[in-house]
Amino acid sequence: MITLRGRLTQFNPAAIDRGPAILRLSDCIDRPAPLRKLEAFIHHNGPAPDGFGWYLVKDAETLAMLPEGAAAAVLSEDFQHLADGDVVRLEPAKGAIRTLFRKSVAYNHFLLTERCNNYCLMCSQPPRAVDDGWIVDEVLEALPLMDRGAREIGLTGGEPTLLGPRFIELVQAAGSHLPNTALHVLSNGRSFATGSLARDLGAVRHPDIMLGIPVYADLAHVHDHVVQADGAFDETIRGILALKAQGVRVEVRVVLQEQTIPRLVPLARFLARNLLFVDHVALMGLELTGFARANLEKIWIDPVDYQAELAEAVGILDRAGMKVSIYNSQHCTLMPSLRRYSRRSISDWKQEYMPECEGCDAQAECGGFFASAKFRYSRGISPILKIA
Repeated sequence: MITLRGRLTQFNPAAIDRGPAILRLSDCIDRPAPLRKLEAFIHHNGPAPDGFGWYLVKDAETLAMLPEGAAAAVLSEDFQHLADGDVVRLEPAKGAIRTLFRKSVAYNHFLLTERCNNYCLMCSQPPRAVDDGWIVDEVLEALPLMDRGAREIGLTGGEPTLLGPRFIELVQAAGSHLPNTALHVLSNGRSFATGSLARDLGAVRHPDIMLGIPVYADLAHVHDHVVQADGAFDETIRGILALKAQGVRVEVRVVLQEQTIPRLVPLARFLARNLLFVDHVALMGLELTGFARANLEKIWIDPVDYQAELAEAVGILDRAGMKVSIYNSQHCTLMPSLRRYSRRSISDWKQEYMPECEGCDAQAECGGFFASAKFRYSRGISPILKIA
């Protein structure tokens, strides 16, 4: 795992009175002067160039080598992975650092709000009724600092669409500052049901956006039970229809758990018959944190015990010409015929492998585990050995 937030071990006197700052990191000594004020120089060795807003150094001894009056902090071992092009938030008053964007990874995401109008049994980010509008301001400040070659960024929650006009503002800003970067938004889809928000989103004409929307069953009462919200199924389906009417791409996401497996095959038939036009279907393993951990005994099912249903559902979707993937699953728990649908979908900062994985020849293709899987994982975990 990689640490994304924590405390810095030491600040120099010039940094103590500084307020919070969002900065792009640089290790380039010839950066143009106007850009330096927006950046933190990562000092490796030798003299440090003047003019940077901040300096991040490897040890306390290096602080004495910095330009006079320069604000600086010592990076702890947990943050030695930070590199040129990353974006961080520094907060000297709390001695805090938080990584917002990592240039080296294919997918970065931003949690926009903790508020949500669903209360899903397996939610990994339990909703809270809090005033967290400041997060939008932070993301808007960070977007111009991100590398324009970024492959994909995600917007998550909570429920991002509860931000209303500010959600549209964020999508517009992402398209403006990162025109070549795909935007993936996780939403329950309900806010799009009336059509007005879908029209607003479609009018942005973002060049590469997809909404990931969960549908947990073909029966309304089953879906509504999983998300703990009456009427949610109807609003979600109408939201998907409204988005597609505006030309916005939609991914249907199905979390595989005890409550959803009995309707998985009928759901696949429902999607193939009624939502054939969606752009992707993601069948997803559990992340055992948040409500998923609290409700573990209600929702846990060993992946080896639902392989027959998963194989039939994938076959229905595939034969219908729908693009389908399996996320958050381990190769050794999947039927060999399903492994080609499996994707490495877990972010590297929370991806791990178990002791049983030692010696496995398929780790490069395997999705691995969420770190939280230590609480419970499949009895079917064992190394896959390729025949020489």
